[in-house]
Amino acid sequence: MNKKGQCRGTVVICPGGGYEWLSDREAEPVAAAFEKAGWKAEVLRYSVGRDLGTKPLLELGRAVALAKANAPGEPVVVCGFSAGGHLAGSLGVHYQDLGLARPDAMILCYPVITAGAYAHRASINNLCKTDQEYYSLEQHVTNDTPPTFLWATMSDDEVPVQNSLLMAEALGEAGVPYELHIFPKGVHGLSLCTPEVDEPERGRLADVHVARWFALCVEWLETIK
Repeated sequence: MNKKGQCRGTVVICPGGGYEWLSDREAEPVAAAFEKAGWKAEVLRYSVGRDLGTKPLLELGRAVALAKANAPGEPVVVCGFSAGGHLAGSLGVHYQDLGLARPDAMILCYPVITAGAYAHRASINNLCKTDQEYYSLEQHVTNDTPPTFLWATMSDDEVPVQNSLLMAEALGEAGVPYELHIFPKGVHGLSLCTPEVDEPERGRLADVHVARWFALCVEWLETIK
């Protein structure tokens, strides 16, 4: 809630999972954190599998449109992790050509961005096997792309940090406001990077430094007009 006790807006959360499955660690715990920070939060359980095309994107577009209809005048933000970050970013760059609702801001957490040299190929292949340029988001940023918050880690060996850097460069060239945080250490899939989402068997451990991404993000959201 803000100082007047009003909700700040709605965050629609897209968990990661390579477009093959959906990570619970990047779903309800994240929603609870945003709700504690004064935002309404919804988790989108979008379609996963093979040959998905724009199906998940259309689902996210409908979710954002519904959130806007339910709370006129309040900002609606998309937040995605890994492949969910690709989905959130896809809405930000493709909402116009598909006639979908425009999010007011994007939060992209160690996102899959490119279909090029630094691609997380499994994620892109689950969308389509050919003509993948449409899913290389850095190539479709315009000055109408929503303001964006990005974070990633240098040591991510699943989704290279270059994905976030490519998106930041494209946003900057288009004149879109963005904030980018690159942490030096941390495996892929850290989520909130707090004890509640620890996954020791995969090296995903709480880290108070990396966990600061969430507080930084909430502060950044206050700059959204």
